[in-house]
Amino acid sequence: MKFYIGIDEAGRGPIIGPMTFGGVLADEKQIKILKELGVKDSKLLPHPKREFLSVQIKKNVLACTTLAISPRDIDKSLAEKINLNQLEAKKAAEIINFLKKRVDEVEIIVDCPSTNIISWRNYLLQHIKNPEKIKLRCEHKADLNHTIVGAASILAKVLRENEVEKIQKNIDQDIGSGYPSDPTTIEFLKKHSLKFKDSGIFRKSWQTWKDLHPPKSQKKLGDF
Repeated sequence: MKFYIGIDEAGRGPIIGPMTFGGVLADEKQIKILKELGVKDSKLLPHPKREFLSVQIKKNVLACTTLAISPRDIDKSLAEKINLNQLEAKKAAEIINFLKKRVDEVEIIVDCPSTNIISWRNYLLQHIKNPEKIKLRCEHKADLNHTIVGAASILAKVLRENEVEKIQKNIDQDIGSGYPSDPTTIEFLKKHSLKFKDSGIFRKSWQTWKDLHPPKSQKKLGDF
């Protein structure tokens, strides 16, 4: 029996809320069940379907896990010159190290965020324990092409959506999706970002934040 681990993330680009990860360990028969249930890339599924499938995934695999990186931790990493691709590799390795303890040999498929797949794969391998017992595949669009990675993408996306919902309830404001491309998010930032600036919900290293709140030392055009 062959075993597979799929890894994917959600929320790489938002200015509000965490980046989240999902990891799924399953055998060939379980992956077939997931496919029959309709598991695929989370971006192709509506929210209610993702929530339904997240429950089914947990019931029908050997193991799965999720984790979230807070905006403060993302900002801290970037300040320490650990870029987003490197941070993503480190978190993927954490999930891999946790899940692969359950099997002797496993094939791992990870959705690769970098344009340089070989370099990113090598960086990821540096953080995986006992890499000689794994087969590692890093691919673009792995969530679209592999059911096991689609399952991981669903878990990551549902966690991200739940975290955004918690933020909205806590601050009692409509924040939209949290992405800079979302007009509702931008409107919220313009009206309320100073009020909630210390709440830990914003990625202050993002250019969107810097454009709205330039450092005091940075002169504006009207100052000249």
